[in-house]
Amino acid sequence: MTSVPYKNSDKTKKQQVAEMFNNIAFRYDFLNHFLSAGIDKIWRKKAINILKKHNPKQILDIATGTADFAIAALDLQPEKVIGIDISEGMLKVGVEKLKKRKLDAIIELQLGDSENLEFAENTFDALTAGFGVRNFQDLDAGLREMHRVLKPKGIAVILEFSQPERFPIKQLYHFYFYRILPFFGKIVSKDSSAYTYLPESVGVFPYGKKFLQRMENAGFYNLKMKTLAFGIASIYTGEKK
Repeated sequence: MTSVPYKNSDKTKKQQVAEMFNNIAFRYDFLNHFLSAGIDKIWRKKAINILKKHNPKQILDIATGTADFAIAALDLQPEKVIGIDISEGMLKVGVEKLKKRKLDAIIELQLGDSENLEFAENTFDALTAGFGVRNFQDLDAGLREMHRVLKPKGIAVILEFSQPERFPIKQLYHFYFYRILPFFGKIVSKDSSAYTYLPESVGVFPYGKKFLQRMENAGFYNLKMKTLAFGIASIYTGEKK
């Protein structure tokens, strides 16, 4: 089952996702941090902490958006971080952010398709992806590409929304995700579809053990999952042999 941002569009999911993020790029950072009450920053930090013992020097950030995850990765003291995204609008915001913080020498942002990475095999020590894999048009192709560009013993850390299953968190989560979030998202971003698509895309995403199975099918091993905030989000890790 697939969810797309614009139901009446003839464009592919990939094209629609790029268009959607171009439309909301100017308000994305504000909405992201406001609607999550800043918890998304804590989640990224937890994901980055997993990588510390691996000491990665070359890092690829998939679906980098405005580069928040790439910036968080600097805590690892890497030599280089490359962030890719299909949205020119998001990358433009990210580039300006990096310039203001004087981080553009160590973090490089590129326009790119996560399902067709323009990097050689065995290039990166680590790979991160924050809230982006559920937007892939072909999830399995994207995971295979992640595995391909990792070096042997490299690790992928994927942060993504999941779904809490216990009362009352499940009920509160659904009320917020399907009622409150779309309402404020529409007002601030001016895109009525973007924050309706978000909960819909989470609703059809194969989270938990199903996602770990997809990672295993793509070639990853030593798979682990850590749930966050009672299951609202999860961190998935997998390594390359």
